[in-house]
Amino acid sequence: MNNSNALLNIGIFGVFVIATLFVVVRASRNTKTAADYLAAGRAFTGPQNGIAIAGDYLSAASFLGIAGAIAVNGYDGFLYSIGFLVAWLVALLLVAELLRNTGKYTMGDVLSFRMRQRPVRAAAATSTMAVSFFYLLAQMAGAGGLVALLLGITGKGGQAIVIAVVGALMIAYVLIGGMKGTTWVQIIKAVLLIIGAGVMTLWVLGKYGLNLSGLLGAAVENAPKAGEKLLGPGLQYGKTGTSKLDFLSLALALVLGTAGLPHILMRFYTVPTAKEARRSVVWAIWLIGLFYLFTLVLGYGAAALVGPDKIAGAPGGANSAAPLLAEALGGPLLLGLIAAVAFATILAVVAGLTITASASFAHDIYANIIKKGAAEDKANEVKVARITAIVIGIVSILGGIAANGQNIAFLVALAFAVAASANLPTILYSLFWKRFNTSGALWSIYGGLAVTITLIVLSPAVSGNAKAMFPKADFDVFPLSNPGIVSIPVAFILGWLGTVLSKEDDKAKYAEMEVRALTGVGAEKAISH
Repeated sequence: MNNSNALLNIGIFGVFVIATLFVVVRASRNTKTAADYLAAGRAFTGPQNGIAIAGDYLSAASFLGIAGAIAVNGYDGFLYSIGFLVAWLVALLLVAELLRNTGKYTMGDVLSFRMRQRPVRAAAATSTMAVSFFYLLAQMAGAGGLVALLLGITGKGGQAIVIAVVGALMIAYVLIGGMKGTTWVQIIKAVLLIIGAGVMTLWVLGKYGLNLSGLLGAAVENAPKAGEKLLGPGLQYGKTGTSKLDFLSLALALVLGTAGLPHILMRFYTVPTAKEARRSVVWAIWLIGLFYLFTLVLGYGAAALVGPDKIAGAPGGANSAAPLLAEALGGPLLLGLIAAVAFATILAVVAGLTITASASFAHDIYANIIKKGAAEDKANEVKVARITAIVIGIVSILGGIAANGQNIAFLVALAFAVAASANLPTILYSLFWKRFNTSGALWSIYGGLAVTITLIVLSPAVSGNAKAMFPKADFDVFPLSNPGIVSIPVAFILGWLGTVLSKEDDKAKYAEMEVRALTGVGAEKAISH
């Protein structure tokens, strides 16, 4: 890529960064209390929050990873889209409104409502940090791959500098704007992403007379190695019994993971009422569904107009499919615009993840465990959240540099496996099982987390083959790349076992929790300035 194109891309991205930083600074003017900083004063409407949820959910994995997976693996790549979308129904039907009514700022609020505060909050904060870390890895890896393509930086050192710059910007967004500023960045980014993907989709279809069959035929012709297999299942997950089981495991993690993602759950606290929480999920489902339909056209469009071989050989690998398609359609200018949108996507999502993890530490561990809920420490809660955000930012930069070059859709799937195993069983048991107690919650969270991370470390994703995170090492004892099919049932069993083996009785507040969850009586309200 020549220098003028690289300067154009940097210029477009610079305009976006300046514009969003201006919005964040404006939004931060009213950030005075913990409710302002951690829950945006609960002042966003359902539609606004729905767009922000779409912005939070449509990550670099959705845009870069899935488009690349479809371009290289065809139908099997599109299964990511289906899994991510179906997952929203679980979030809508089982957790969205109930969580909004029961909690205040974090997942720990819900889980500790009727149980012993300190151990359950510590467990919830631990699992929130773990999920956020895996998700941050994926976003940072996406930043490295994207910049490699845009600026022609092929050396790992140059890409590491770029990942550090993205991390520094993310920390700035969170420190200055809190949840309110982050939400506005997510709204802007979601609008840009959906418009950008929509324009590219129409452009691709226009090249084939708005005929999807013509596009699919061209994709098959331009992928001689895969051929017709590009249009049917089995190219990636159908070769052996193990790969079919791997797919089933991946699907379970995707469908059940969303309802346990802390940064998505936290978004429900930014609206004033349960009704607005429901509206926000409906808006999010429509926007996310529309976007995933676009990814089908973009993925096959990249296969048809760029070719799977060229995509696989690009500096960012499969993650380069969407930017390369943009370049094939509209030259350097469209590439720059789409790249800026992809950067915006990464920045918005990492800011959301960072504020969620820092809020969990500040609210659950500092305010409620270390200070035991002392009122005078409410101002310090925001200060601690900001310090935590800096620490998380530094850790995620280092992790992103280590994970650079990995397929980001796959890395996100690992985050979903952790969320589905460590968080979802405990959330569902807390909301729906009267007998569930503190021991069950601790067994479920820590057990689910330990099993999932152990199986990930021992999987082919980390070692034992050329595509692994550590290709030269070899300790892949567990045969599946995604542990969901084992870790999710194990976490549910551990939650049940911990409860029935314990003599604890935490039923006393279950009736109160059930009434609040179903009616909203006593739930946190919006604050006005």
